[in-house]
Amino acid sequence: MKRIKAIYPGSFDPPTNGHLDLIERGSKIFDELVVAILRNPEKDPLFSVADRRKMLEAMTADFDNVSVDTFDGLTVDYALRVEARVILRGIRAISDYEYELQMALMNRKLQPGLETVFMMPAEKYSYLSSRLVREVAQLGGSIECLVPELVAQKLREKMDVAHKFENGDQLAGKAHTEAKGKFRKKKL
Repeated sequence: MKRIKAIYPGSFDPPTNGHLDLIERGSKIFDELVVAILRNPEKDPLFSVADRRKMLEAMTADFDNVSVDTFDGLTVDYALRVEARVILRGIRAISDYEYELQMALMNRKLQPGLETVFMMPAEKYSYLSSRLVREVAQLGGSIECLVPELVAQKLREKMDVAHKFENGDQLAGKAHTEAKGKFRKKKL
């Protein structure tokens, strides 16, 4: 009997409870599941690839048949390199389906022996995306039920640093403006 190896590719910036849901359910379907983090030089990620990998490795440590890896280039080329037969993708809404269908058909054209399996997330995660998590965190909202605790902690650290930097810039700019104003007054 053939073992079925699947990859679950994505940016995972940051990893969410929705990702973890698909990883957990995918681990029950496939003999081996590789969570594959795409290195995309065109995107400006919140977390480095190394940070995302560490978070995902911690999140998946309890799954014996799940590993985490990174890749760049075409997903089909990576799948061939690791000898995967399946690409696992999550679909939350009709808009996801249209995009994912195009990608699956292109992947099939490029590599006919590679199958794409779509999974719906658990209902409670059907609205969840990394982009929304980043936005909620950046605006100071609660992300506790959206991401694992490790990811929430890393997001809080990132946002605290960004907030301090932003406030520092504003204070520095204000001090600079006040200093210029005082300098002008002295000249007059």
